[in-house]
Amino acid sequence: MLLKAQVQILARQEALELLGVASTEPFSREAEVALKRLDQGLMDGLPWFHEERVRRGADPQRLLSGAKSILSFAVSYYVATSSPGQDGQPLGRVARYAWGMDYHQVLKGRLKVLIEKLSACLGRVIRYKVYVDDGPMLDRAVAYRAGVGWYGKNTNILTRRLGSWVFLAQVLTDLELEPDTPLRKSCGRCRACIPACPTGAIVAPYVVDNRRCISYHTIENRGVIPREIRPLMGDWVFGCDLCQEICPVNRRVAHTKEPAFQPREGFTTLGLFDILALTEEDFQGRFRGSPIRRATRVGLQRNACIALGNISDTAAVPALARALREGAALVRGHAAWALGLIGGAAAQAALEEALQKEHDPWVQEEATLALASASEMVQLGPALARK
Repeated sequence: MLLKAQVQILARQEALELLGVASTEPFSREAEVALKRLDQGLMDGLPWFHEERVRRGADPQRLLSGAKSILSFAVSYYVATSSPGQDGQPLGRVARYAWGMDYHQVLKGRLKVLIEKLSACLGRVIRYKVYVDDGPMLDRAVAYRAGVGWYGKNTNILTRRLGSWVFLAQVLTDLELEPDTPLRKSCGRCRACIPACPTGAIVAPYVVDNRRCISYHTIENRGVIPREIRPLMGDWVFGCDLCQEICPVNRRVAHTKEPAFQPREGFTTLGLFDILALTEEDFQGRFRGSPIRRATRVGLQRNACIALGNISDTAAVPALARALREGAALVRGHAAWALGLIGGAAAQAALEEALQKEHDPWVQEEATLALASASEMVQLGPALARK
């Protein structure tokens, strides 16, 4: 118990807010659930999430031979919405966790310092492995077993004091510590998060279909976003917070005091015209040290096209027309879709010009469908005006 108290003191010194200890028994039940989701196709689109990864992550001894305990941490990133200021251009929304610095390096650094201090206290080198949302370890399963939080119906871990606005991290170690017990809490009858998801990604309590998740499509998806999903994405360009914003557990959580996770200017929302104009050099420079880099420049520009289509402001037509002429094929096709949604004579002209020069079959298909939509809107214009 004395050793565990030392760990708790050192964790507080490193601003690691919630700490629980889990045993290193295999996570057999959680592995079965994850493998079932794989078999059902609910994890399609994530090539790195495969059977061997699940089995390895569910067995702590395969990750660190001789491991005796898992330290489970939760650190808040919650901050209030800040006022955007992007010169009046249309804005795309960014998930809260990406408003500050990249949490991977911030938390890994803190955890390594904690272990170094603990090693000094014990007078021996501690064997350990650190995971911050970047390895095979089943982080939510660890957090649940360690009593850090409980599963929400949106599959997030919910905590008593910090809600679900938390980063999870783990240290697998050869330290022998008394494990904590899971919390006796649940969401009860609350289902608020399920209808809050516009794409219907939460297909049942505690079950998310990755193929319909806005966060997946704006970050992990490297290809075409399905046409039926695009209108449901609204103005999200990186991640999505809707199922967290509606959660009652998050109503009265305190704001994080961590400087690294405070909102940075120009990161809480993104100017969509600016995004479409980014060069690769611009992208790498602007988003250095930010989780937003994971979306890639082309992916972010694709997302911006969808957001502009959903906003449907005719002021976006020149920027979209330029993207249709000069962007990567993935961007051109989604720009065409957006122009078809906005409609009008200028959008129609841009699409007609593109079809005369375009050689990519998928972009041609998108532009043809978009042109039909834009042309129809031009024809309906006078009738709508009379109404």
